[in-house]
Amino acid sequence: MQPDLTELLRRARGLVARGGRVLGIAGAPGAGKSTLAAELVAAWGDGAQLLPMDGFHLADDELARLRRGDRKGAPDTFDVDGYVAALGRVRARRADVLVPRFDRSREAAIAGSLRVSVATELVVTEGNYLLLDAPGWRDVRPLLDECWLLVADDEVRAAQLVARHVAHGRTDEAARAWVLAVDEPNAALVARASGDADLVVRR
Repeated sequence: MQPDLTELLRRARGLVARGGRVLGIAGAPGAGKSTLAAELVAAWGDGAQLLPMDGFHLADDELARLRRGDRKGAPDTFDVDGYVAALGRVRARRADVLVPRFDRSREAAIAGSLRVSVATELVVTEGNYLLLDAPGWRDVRPLLDECWLLVADDEVRAAQLVARHVAHGRTDEAARAWVLAVDEPNAALVARASGDADLVVRR
């Protein structure tokens, strides 16, 4: 289906009314997950917060040690255990939870830069691998009260990725090479190995 933001907001309010709190938005790189999550939180107003999966990127030094720096963004370049632990603490709602956010201008995660309050009504978390059926990642889905899968046209999505990489310092040639070598294999993995979503959103 292709609902508008009003319909999505209505669905999110229904989720909270039923006692839910944590909403996941999954999808391939460049599908528009961050944009949709930010729009949804803004439309909700006070009482909604973001908890981005990208904040759990491994640091470049650790990626270099693991020899994974040339495919940053793949599932094994994230601290999935830390992400799962943070989601669990958010669900427990015993105290505020500090989580990292990813600063694209630095290409680095900044620790403790987002505070998820116990008073927050709706927590929106977004990332490529929320529905991934793989060790570590399959522990994410049970912590989400609902998870949506965002699907975008592949050509549009790839063009958005190239533009993003160029905006953050890569040449056009380097950006296209990265999308082909790293982002598109990750997109194929999301399409191939993700479990069922509660809602498919096409943009």
